[in-house]
Amino acid sequence: MASDEYGEPAKYDPSFKGPIKKRSCTDIICCVLFMVFLLGYMVVGILAWLYGDPRQVIYPRNSTGMYCGIGENQGKPNVLYYDLLKCITGTNILAAAMNGLQCPTTQVCVANCPADFKWAKPGSTPADVYLQEYCQPSINLTNTALTVAEIAARELCPVFLVPSASFFNRCFPGSNLSFPSNFAINGLSVNQSKDSISKAAGQILDSFNFQNVGKKIFEDFAKSWPWIITALVIAMVVSLLFLILLRFTAGILVWVLIVGVIGVIGYGIYHCYMEYDTLNKQGETVANVGFTFNLGVYFRVKETWLAILIVLAVIEAILLLVLLFLRKRILIAIALIKEASKAIGHIMSSLFYPLVTFVLLIVCVAYWGMTALYLATSGAPLYRISTVNTSVPGCENITGNETCNPMTFSNASTSCKEARCIFYRYNNEGLFQTNLFNLQIYNVIGFLWCINFVIALGQCVLAGTFASYYWAFHKPKDIPFFPVAESFMRTLRYHTGSLAFGALILTIVQLIRIILEYLDHKLKGAQNPCTRFLLCCLKCCFWCLEKFIKFLNRNAYIMIAVYGKNFCVSAKNAFKLLMRNIVRVVVLDKVTDLLIFFGKLIVVGGVGVLAFFFFSGRIPIPNPAFQSPALNYYWIPILTVVIGSYMISHGFFSVYNMCVDTLFLCFLEDLERNDGSPEKPYYMSKSLMSILNKKNRPPKSEEKTKKK
Repeated sequence: MASDEYGEPAKYDPSFKGPIKKRSCTDIICCVLFMVFLLGYMVVGILAWLYGDPRQVIYPRNSTGMYCGIGENQGKPNVLYYDLLKCITGTNILAAAMNGLQCPTTQVCVANCPADFKWAKPGSTPADVYLQEYCQPSINLTNTALTVAEIAARELCPVFLVPSASFFNRCFPGSNLSFPSNFAINGLSVNQSKDSISKAAGQILDSFNFQNVGKKIFEDFAKSWPWIITALVIAMVVSLLFLILLRFTAGILVWVLIVGVIGVIGYGIYHCYMEYDTLNKQGETVANVGFTFNLGVYFRVKETWLAILIVLAVIEAILLLVLLFLRKRILIAIALIKEASKAIGHIMSSLFYPLVTFVLLIVCVAYWGMTALYLATSGAPLYRISTVNTSVPGCENITGNETCNPMTFSNASTSCKEARCIFYRYNNEGLFQTNLFNLQIYNVIGFLWCINFVIALGQCVLAGTFASYYWAFHKPKDIPFFPVAESFMRTLRYHTGSLAFGALILTIVQLIRIILEYLDHKLKGAQNPCTRFLLCCLKCCFWCLEKFIKFLNRNAYIMIAVYGKNFCVSAKNAFKLLMRNIVRVVVLDKVTDLLIFFGKLIVVGGVGVLAFFFFSGRIPIPNPAFQSPALNYYWIPILTVVIGSYMISHGFFSVYNMCVDTLFLCFLEDLERNDGSPEKPYYMSKSLMSILNKKNRPPKSEEKTKKK
């Protein structure tokens, strides 16, 4: 490959001794833009906090819009619907309540949900039918002059009561209700009343059955959390031991994995041939089957197994040719992997830096989530005058558009005695409310930009840390005392703008992908195949573009950490350096991916299997104190352990992967800059020099001394 196409190799610089100390700030314009954006993001958060009210999601409201469980309704956390049958529609009642949509019946805050049946019976008095604790404060059942029918018409008390349970602080009928034989409501017959309530209860319980599951899951976590933490600690120890052992076993492990892959593919070829031979003797061909959507049928014809055999044979041949012609590059990859383990062994503090990244990511996610929640609940509540029956004298003029104040409203102020002031919706007018969608978009952009910046910061800090190891001529004597802290401060001081620039490019691509996913979701019902094909192609192209930009950014951050240049120059130099050594890049990348996959498989698979046998009670433990607790769903702690183990192993191996990539770029620079002479000595390890048949030549005075 011509050097002109991808630039000239790096020249020897006598002043270069590792990550440059004297450097200047890079990409200042992008740094200022990022700071201004963060200030705007903080303003959005403050405005959301001032105008938002997350209590809308946490607490239910009564008909006047007051929250249940706090303020004047302290001690009354549940909301009771007077006529629940009016709430049962084709929509989910919980979703309606959560979004501020009010059920067309009176709602009051109560301390406890009803436990008995109550309904109007012929000749009964209000005190016999209703309970004061469930009625509105404006009526006193002991001395009221109103009849049962008048109270029900004005909805001053519940039309009926049935045994209910609290679901998300809302009183809903329980399942398997045993109705009294004479239960009848709203002019319905006994059977109609029972069927209506049962249907309502069934519809609600279909939506809320998961609450009991949630309680059981919470109980399982409460019982098993010490063992979950123990399993995660084991995962951390195994990950650390695996990285340390790679220093001594990387070569053997890589060759075992390569031979294992070749062996598995070889067995696949053998199995396909045996299946093909059997079906060939039976005369089963694809012509006998024809076209069918039952894919299992195609595995009973010889052509399918012949096609798989050919594909596997081609893959096997390619792998064998790669091993034959690229064995030296595989040895270089193994040596770099060993060197990475040695570097981590000298700089153990680097293994704990992912905790810093994790904490910063948690802060970003929490800020985004809280801002989105406060923005979604912005706006003051609006109230309107409503009546159950407009045919009542004095209520004909009420249209439902009249506004009111629940704190000062009284039906005595209107000609309609059944008028009520109920919560309508949240105000969506005004400069802030009309721009809520734009602010949510700003929130999403800020979230993606901050997340990508935090990841870029972690990559650049680790790159600077491991570059200081590689360019230390006498290891470990020349390694800085606090390489991680030094690299962290250097990166923040000089290269915030460059990291923000790279993160912004990635954010723009991710935003385009989000828009494409949104359009794809909206056009799912479209029958135009051309539109569907175009969207699919765009999604695929931008997915590939995102992967490429992540790869380019990663290597650009390494060059920034070493040389202190701006983002564009660093990205260009990194790309050209990699393209000048493209075969080495591919081999190292695949060998490292294979090792990291195997490491994650050992950690996650081993700890997951151990958790399965422990929590399922299949490991006999004589001491009751160390036995698995009795669980409702033993797969809950197992799943938690598997996910947690993967996150822990990913954190450890991400450091290792960054170490390998950094050492590899430094190794390529070392090869181009130096020639092993006393003036231009190699910084690479002796194992790498032996593979490349290179060595550092001593000064002439030392050579003469050795000869004598």
